[in-house]
Amino acid sequence: MNLHLSPKVINELLPTNILFQTGFWGKVKKRVGYEPIAFDINNPKYDADVLVLNQTTADNKVIAYIPQGPEFQPSTENYGIYLEEFSHKLIPHLAPNTSFIRFDLPWLSPYAQESIDNHAFIPAHSVQEMRMNYGTNSYNLIKSVNDMTVASNIAVDITPDEQSILTKMKPKTRYNIGLSKRKGVKTFIASKEHLPIFYDLYVQTAQRNKFLTCDYTHFKALFQVLEQSNEDADIVFIISCHENDVLAGVIMTITEKTALFLFGASSNIKRNLMGSYAVHWEAILQAKAGNCSEYDMGGVSPTPNPEHPFYGLYCFKTGFGGKITHRVGTWDFPLNHDDYMAYRNAETILSGLGG
Repeated sequence: MNLHLSPKVINELLPTNILFQTGFWGKVKKRVGYEPIAFDINNPKYDADVLVLNQTTADNKVIAYIPQGPEFQPSTENYGIYLEEFSHKLIPHLAPNTSFIRFDLPWLSPYAQESIDNHAFIPAHSVQEMRMNYGTNSYNLIKSVNDMTVASNIAVDITPDEQSILTKMKPKTRYNIGLSKRKGVKTFIASKEHLPIFYDLYVQTAQRNKFLTCDYTHFKALFQVLEQSNEDADIVFIISCHENDVLAGVIMTITEKTALFLFGASSNIKRNLMGSYAVHWEAILQAKAGNCSEYDMGGVSPTPNPEHPFYGLYCFKTGFGGKITHRVGTWDFPLNHDDYMAYRNAETILSGLGG
């Protein structure tokens, strides 16, 4: 494919709808311990760039993580060939103690066309690996234990008028948005001073839904970087409340034409007032006001399977009338096989424990 990587500063990354490939995100992750590096991807047929985040582990090994990148999507039959060549071109720019390269790919799943009624067909990892490595020289691409962001996400088209957006929603979602208004739920644009309140709700949400939390420093970093006059991303922070009680919150980012639901939280009290519905409807209105074309609500289960950990998200988010996109997910390219397998085994154990 004859591609070349040329180092560049992260401030010069090209504009993109993908938050995780912006200079803004590189600066956020630097504040929480990652080393961001960026490259131009030069090819006779196209020009693109990529953000790479180097993460040092507790045993002083390095993981080169590419969040939702590379953005350029080759033809399906060339996925593996492209990743193999990209990896070999990236290796000279990495530390000698790098264990593996991790791609969190935004590319469409080759199995998406085999899905029925927008429900994904997902074969076993061994089958996916056979297809991904077809035509490669090293057969070195391995499906990760878990997807770093999401392999299946849902986005709402917000280009129509407000009434048309509401009409596309499921009746229960429309009703709950209206109910929150009738019950006196209010929403407002919050500031960084409200982060402690939001984080308390976030911890409540994590305990209720049994997922691991991000440290408070991650949330602080978002607003610290924003204050440095970033031009490639913006943050809209929304809270819903009833009387003196905070009910729910959303931290939404805007990059180019995409509004992304990045973090959400809801209280354990007054859940019958539908504060989460109110805050997401306000997020949609704010995204429209920001000239966005879609509201990306993030991850859902690939199918309406009650056993899937994201099934609750599927039920809630599909109510807003969005379209599910199935992606290939996260893939690893080991550079040191022993180090990689040790890390993978630890991930497998944590995954089994619900981590």
